[in-house]
Order: sequence, then structure tokens, then C-alpha cells
Amino acid sequence: EGTFDAVISRLPALRELGVTAVEIMPVAQFSGTRNWGYDGVHPYAPQQSYGGPHGLQRLVDACHRHGLAAFLDVVYNHIGPEGGYLGEFGPYFTEHYRTPWGAAVNYDDRGSDEVRAFVCNNARMWIRDYHFDGLRLDAVHAMYDLGARHILRDIKEAAEAASKGRGYAAHIVAESDLNDVRVLLPPERGGYGLNAQWSDDFHHAVHTCLTGEQQGYYVDYGRPEQLVKSLTDTFVLDGSYSHSRDRRHGGDNAGLPGDRFVVCVQNHDQIGNRAAGDRLSTLLSPPAQRLAASLLLLAPYLPLLFMGEEYGEPRPFQFFCSFSDPVLIENVRTGRRREFEAFHRDGDVPDPQSESTFEASRLSWSWELDPHRSGLRRLYQDLLRARREWPALRDYVQRSACLAPTGHHVVELVRGESGADSRHFIRALFNLSAQEQQIPDGSHGPLRWSSEAERYHGARRARCSDSRLLPYECLIFNGGRTDL
Repeated sequence: EGTFDAVISRLPALRELGVTAVEIMPVAQFSGTRNWGYDGVHPYAPQQSYGGPHGLQRLVDACHRHGLAAFLDVVYNHIGPEGGYLGEFGPYFTEHYRTPWGAAVNYDDRGSDEVRAFVCNNARMWIRDYHFDGLRLDAVHAMYDLGARHILRDIKEAAEAASKGRGYAAHIVAESDLNDVRVLLPPERGGYGLNAQWSDDFHHAVHTCLTGEQQGYYVDYGRPEQLVKSLTDTFVLDGSYSHSRDRRHGGDNAGLPGDRFVVCVQNHDQIGNRAAGDRLSTLLSPPAQRLAASLLLLAPYLPLLFMGEEYGEPRPFQFFCSFSDPVLIENVRTGRRREFEAFHRDGDVPDPQSESTFEASRLSWSWELDPHRSGLRRLYQDLLRARREWPALRDYVQRSACLAPTGHHVVELVRGESGADSRHFIRALFNLSAQEQQIPDGSHGPLRWSSEAERYHGARRARCSDSRLLPYECLIFNGGRTDL
């Protein structure tokens, strides 16, 4: 139905799946009735066509009734291209910096004090008046501030102050492509003190290894050893040379535990910024989809699921908008076509302005009658339960990974203390290839789990060899007290 209220009936299914928090894409009022939300122009006004402020409050309250935390994606780096008039009322923008979306928000130029207050008060409002448990800050690398006290630190402190009295602090999560943990380090270590940040390197490493794509920014990824590095060191690009940028990029993870980083195998950007908005369900075979899910949920980080991925949603998620200015509409169309030239993608790009593009992106919310989809959802459910129950999967510090000696396409991941009781560590093997692979040796202990089990509509049967990995199979040895 496209409203906040319509989401409420879906919450029990998410809770039953094992989800613990819901993140809502930006809701600030934008031009028209349909948009991803990143073209918002009135930061204090929840989108009217979705149900306005009262509808949003009802949704957050419903999340809490179902035991789910609620996070809101907020955009503090730019304002949308149509219907925004903040610049008429004060120095909200500066020409000293440019973002991909136009002039930057003024955080350190003349008159910036009240601009900073405007943004911090907005963060307070979402926490205080809508009871959100945290905020996801969009593209903090485009929030330019060369002052002694960065605006991110002010936002974090404003959110903490707004959450006082309710027993727990609000969480602030940053989207950043800088591979720089400064946003996470405490102020006494020169950081901004945020709770977590997105790490795209994990997505890029998994995506390229399983799809073989290496266009555009994917040129920096695609080798199994880079997937190993993303599992152990968080960042693949940690000061190393980036071909897509033609320079060195990133830094190390400063020894921070894995639960300070949010990873995914699909999200709105990585799907919607493809020419056709195609998901992994159309790019990968069912076994490879199960392997991608296994990598995500066994990795030593916080997993983010994109709506519908848990059951292999077949419908695309395409970029859509509903502007009114004919010149802007044509510019958006042209810009989308030009964007995909770097990826050498052929075929028509769906018209972002067309309502049919939006309609094509609605979830089918259907899995019960399809063996593959229901099996994939069961896999997500089982591994999310394992993350709660298995001590090794609650340990975000002790982990190691390597390429198995039996084959370049087998990645081995150990979580927890390998010298401890077998319940406190697991060893997982991931076959990244479409061919069977030899299991390295017989020292792994009892087999606990397979992504190709029959309950997931997989190919592992009783007659399958215990010494071989099936194509795109994940096997877990040791681990919980009982098998999943």
C-alpha cells in the first residue's frame, strides 16, 4: 500500500525470522509521492503520502511492541533538487565544497553555527518525538567540516542527550566509503565516537567473487584472497592502491571489534544503482544465493538484510522518483543513462519518472509455495538463531580466515577461540566455485550444518561424500550444542 501503517502487519514475520531492528530509508518530505527518500527537502516533515508524522509514530511504536528496534536513515549532506528553499532563509549551503548532488551543507563556513544547530535539533527530534532507537547517517564522506569539532560528534552527542531517561543511548551509524575508522574512535583518540559504520568492502568482495562482475568500482575486487581479507581485516582497501580511484585508499580497522561494522550482500544502492535494479535472485543460482547468505550471517560483523533478500525476492528494486519540472526530469533520465556507461551495461535503463518503474519494485512478499524461496528464508532464520545461541558467533574479536590448501576457491573462516571448548568456536568452509572441492582435512570435528541441506532445498543428501564440498556449499564444523 505504500504507507507507514501498511508496514505494521509485516512486523511479526520479521520478528519470527530473527530480525532485531528495522531500518527505514529517508522519510523527509520530497517532491511528488514516490522517491527513495534521498531527495528530501523538508527534514522535519515525514512524507505526507506515506502517512505523515502520526503514521510514522504508529510504525515506530509497533516495532517496539514486537520487540524490534527502529532506525531511521537521515540525509544531512544535501537537499533534494526540487521544492527546497532553505537557502532563501540563511547560509545553509556553502560553495567551498561540492557534493555529487550540488552545493554542500554549510558546517564550517560563515554563519554555520545555526546550520549545525538546525541539523542537531533534527537528530534530537527523531529520537525524542518519534522514539527512534538510532539513526543511519547517509554518506558522511560528503559532510564536509574542517573545524576543530566535527559535526558528526555534535550529532552523536545530541542523539545521546535526546535518549536520556529511557535506559539506553541512541545508536548512530554512519555510511562512509572512506574506510576510515575515525568516525568510530572516541574523541580522546581523535575520533567522532559514532557507534558503527557501513563497510562496503565486504559486499564488493562477495559480489565480485560470486558474479564475476568487475566493471566500474568492482575492478578493485574479485579475488578470493580479498574476501579473506574482508573477513579478517574488515577493509580490503586499507591504504592499498585502488584502480577505480587511481590512488591509495583507506586505512586499517584499528583493532576495533566486528560489531562496529555493518555489512551486507545487497542494499538499496548496490541493487537500485544497477541499470535494471536486478537482485542476486536473478544474478546467482540458488546454491550461490545460499552461499552469499551464509557468508553474510557467519561473518564477524553486523548483518544488514535488504527487504525481500531473505526469501530471494524476484522483483527488482529500481531507482524511481516523481518530480514535476520537465527539465529536471530529463536531466535525471540522462544522468542515469550516463552513469551506467562506466559499467558497460547494455539495454534500456528504466525511466525513473515512470510510475511503472515504481510498481515493478514492489515486493511480492511471497515465499510459501516456492521451495527455493521458502528454503532460503529458512536458512536465514536458522543462521540468525545461531547468531543468538552459539557463543562463537557472539564473539566479534576472535576470528581468522584463509584460503584452504586444497583449492584456491575454498575460504576457511574460524570464529571464536579454537583452543577452547568446541562449543565456543566454529570452523566454516565456503566453496566459491561451481565445482565440487575437497575438504582440507579430517580435523574439523563433527559437521554441524550445510547450506545445501534438504531443509533449504539444497543438494546434500545422505549419500553425499563427507570429504567433498558441493558447488557453492558452506559447511560448519563444531559450534552449537545441537545441529540447526
